[in-house]
Amino acid sequence: MIRYLKGLFRGLWSLLTGMKVTFREYFTPKITEQYPENRDVLKMHDRFCGELVMPHDEHGNNRCIACGLCQMACPNGAIRITSEMTEDPETGKKKKRLVKYEYDLGACMFCHLCVNACPHDAIRFSTAFEHAVFTRSKLVKTLNKQ
Repeated sequence: MIRYLKGLFRGLWSLLTGMKVTFREYFTPKITEQYPENRDVLKMHDRFCGELVMPHDEHGNNRCIACGLCQMACPNGAIRITSEMTEDPETGKKKKRLVKYEYDLGACMFCHLCVNACPHDAIRFSTAFEHAVFTRSKLVKTLNKQ
């Protein structure tokens, strides 16, 4: 009989604990975004990872040196870098030049490892979040073209 009463009180205590959480959430103010209607005033948080971008300066140059660290850091292989060796006309030394920087948004898991691995801050995540497309091939973007 005592085990039965202990089990009954333990069950009631568990029920009351759950109801306390439910009632607390019921009375907290709700924040609802009316998404398509408030598109012009919608502001995403700075920490939000929407898509990978490669900032360019006013002359159309980017900071990427084609080192490949971001490509190696990506666990899903969402980044593919094509580079070529060129000779610098001023010094005569050979150096890598970025030819194509492809980013597959459909394969990206937004882990931020590529951005952390980049030694020259050549890539970053933007807060753009509307990426609905009908074909997956449109999710592959070339970032080094402006």
